[in-house]
Amino acid sequence: MLITSRGTGRWVMPKGNIGPRIPAHVAAAREAEEEAGILGAVCPVPLGSYRYRKLRGSGASLMIDVDVFPLAMTRELDRWKEQDERERRWFTLEEAADAVDEADLAQLIHSFATSDFKSAASRTRLFNAVAEHSRVHHMFAWFQRLLPKTGNFFEQFEAHAATVLAGAEATARLMSGGDDSAEHIREIIERENDADEITREVLQEVRRTFLTPFDRASITSLIGALDDTVDEMQAAAQAISLYEFTSFTPEMRDMAAIAVDAARLTSEAMPLLRDVAKNAKRLHELTERLIRIEGHADAIHTDGLRRALADHGGTDTLRFVIEREIYKHLERIVDAFEDVADQIDGIVIDHA
Repeated sequence: MLITSRGTGRWVMPKGNIGPRIPAHVAAAREAEEEAGILGAVCPVPLGSYRYRKLRGSGASLMIDVDVFPLAMTRELDRWKEQDERERRWFTLEEAADAVDEADLAQLIHSFATSDFKSAASRTRLFNAVAEHSRVHHMFAWFQRLLPKTGNFFEQFEAHAATVLAGAEATARLMSGGDDSAEHIREIIERENDADEITREVLQEVRRTFLTPFDRASITSLIGALDDTVDEMQAAAQAISLYEFTSFTPEMRDMAAIAVDAARLTSEAMPLLRDVAKNAKRLHELTERLIRIEGHADAIHTDGLRRALADHGGTDTLRFVIEREIYKHLERIVDAFEDVADQIDGIVIDHA
């Protein structure tokens, strides 16, 4: 989502100044709502930053540093504060990078893209290439049909990651409050059931497949770590449903937004496993960010518990216990994503 600037009409990201005692990501989310009419879960860990020169009212032209935060949209408003002052438009990442003037921002937009590695070289393509060059294509094709099957693990990993991402987005919508909590809880439970089905398929495939792309233990550990993320999403949703909890704190919403960004990173990483050697650098970048945002989530978790203890510890013990349980599940969601990162790193070490 890009908007036009009020002064020059060029395409820019929603952005603004940070008020006193307001976290940067909260300020960014407010600007997105006011300038672009976008609501959603904003991850408190920035993607990166860029610089641009801004003309002040005094006539001075000063360099401004901008931190950029990922925001997963949950609602697009029909009416918003600055709708008569700006144009807003959805772009593809490629179009958005071309539309902005700042080279650093364009590079940052490009880095956010999920790489398409669906066409990565597979065992079948390799055999076909050899057959073509050796001029024994028909005989080689006959021989290929006799080879043991290698399973469809990559497709299953990618399907599971997509299910996890959908579950994380539903969790963020649940944490945003509103009257639709029952529907969001139901979706999270359905996503967890879908993920369980994929996990069972992977485990069955491991048992009946002769050749696997990775060590069997690596395959089962990776799918298990993926499944743990959505299991904890379901546990959080069930606790919220059981206690009829509706007053979500800023720290809870921040942790849910971190889960969305972690799921996005995981969803990008899965297709890259089709060619680990070629994609080792990008896989390392993704797992490094997963580990970094998990550390940030730990700090938010501590702040949330401290707030809950101060607000309810001496006056409403039950409320404190409920909040502590919800925080526990949110922390375990992000911890599970760190386990996913560790499993991916292990595969990279073994195969790159």
